[in-house]
Amino acid sequence: MIIGIPRESLPGENRVAATPTTVPALLKLGYEVVVESGAGEHAALPDHAYEEAGARIVGPGEAWKADLVLAVNEPTDDQIALMCSGAVLVTFLHPRQDLALTEKLAAAGITGLSMDMVPRISRAQSMDALSSMANISGYRAVVEAAFAYGRTFGGQVTAAGKVAPAKVFVIGTGVAGLAALGAANSMGAEVYATDVRPETAEQVQSMGATFLHVRTGDSDQGVSSDGYAKEASDDYNARAAELYMEQAGKDDVIITTAAIPGKPSPKLITAEMVAAMKPGSVIVDLAALGGGNCELTRPGESYVTDNGVTIIGYTDLPSRLPGQASQLYGTNLVNLLKLATPEKNGELVLNFDDEVIRTMTVCHENQVAFPPPPVQVAAAPQPVAKAETETPVVPEKNPRPWPQTFGIVAVLSIALIALLTFSPTEFVALFGTFAIAVVVGYYVVWNVTHALHTPLMSVTNAISGIIIVGAITQLGSESWGIRIVAALTVLIASINIFGGFTVTQRMLKMFRKA
Repeated sequence: MIIGIPRESLPGENRVAATPTTVPALLKLGYEVVVESGAGEHAALPDHAYEEAGARIVGPGEAWKADLVLAVNEPTDDQIALMCSGAVLVTFLHPRQDLALTEKLAAAGITGLSMDMVPRISRAQSMDALSSMANISGYRAVVEAAFAYGRTFGGQVTAAGKVAPAKVFVIGTGVAGLAALGAANSMGAEVYATDVRPETAEQVQSMGATFLHVRTGDSDQGVSSDGYAKEASDDYNARAAELYMEQAGKDDVIITTAAIPGKPSPKLITAEMVAAMKPGSVIVDLAALGGGNCELTRPGESYVTDNGVTIIGYTDLPSRLPGQASQLYGTNLVNLLKLATPEKNGELVLNFDDEVIRTMTVCHENQVAFPPPPVQVAAAPQPVAKAETETPVVPEKNPRPWPQTFGIVAVLSIALIALLTFSPTEFVALFGTFAIAVVVGYYVVWNVTHALHTPLMSVTNAISGIIIVGAITQLGSESWGIRIVAALTVLIASINIFGGFTVTQRMLKMFRKA
């Protein structure tokens, strides 16, 4: 089959569905890849890079005639007309918002797989394009906020005085929210976050931010059966509004990320809250495509309110990082085709018994296949109280008779005394040192915390080095027996040294930035 990568026609769209890095992966699956000339131009991906990767460059409209078309945005009527009946289109089709497009594809005999319908299950994470784009949106939101904010994010102490860090408040700690708070924290800001799911507090705190709990008696908040956060209850919304109002007067930047698939975005930030914010503050509304979380958001625009608050409602944040967004989206598509090309022979196999394929397929064989059967996302299991069980009676082992133990100790003691009595004085001194070293070493090693065992390898390396030095001095001995023992000592100690340093090196790499 031939895969077509068209140039996106939506104004302002800079992404592309494949990059020179992902094309070889498609070729390994047995497909032939054609790329429309200029498809990667806005993502700094020239045509010759695709040709070097093994793709064939074609003219305008030719990519839409392929057996399998990989795109980013919804196709236009003219583009649908270019496609062949029986072809497969993989792109963002948004059937929840626009089922009419799905019906057009079905009428044209085109099979449509929607990338925004990837189920939120573990084995589909590598294909989850929504999460990939949300990750970029969260990062870019902080970049846009930093550009609009008239001060530095990080605190400083300079000769001209002390600069306080910016306070950033992130509402919603999904993929976009976590990416935003991570970026803001790395820039030195004081970051606060909240979410309808209190279980995300640990994730927030692990990234260096402070989680603000909404105190409510409603325990039915959390994740819905499809993997997304549930709609908040009226009680939660009322308590959350109090928190937002309190934070509005304190924070310099507010980033909202609350979106509900297929529904308008909930209104979280009111005009009254915006009025309470300081002049120069910034609101970045990542839910602007669904109407926005702020009452004053203008989707697709950035403007300054009468009281000096900048409200950013851009709906194309992933497209503002086209190179990275294209790479992540292209990788999502490659992972999808790996699933749908089990034989790696260039033939797409749509196995509708697979819940990932079935959920993504919105139309097939002139039939609309949306909505799909519900996919249940496994929730964390609740702790189950252990039933009281009778403790099995384990028969006690018969201890070793004390006369036998006493006899063994006595024999060893007599042998040791005899050895020391008839040995040279130098041997007795060395043996005493050896005995003390064994006792001290035992207590030193076994009293070390398990987390420090790897750093302990560095010390044992040094000790082994001392052993090698002593063994090398004995290699020149006149006794062959001593030479053999010394050589074995050098060999064994060398294994410990090289192995220990290898493990230590791996440990140190974990603390280095890539």
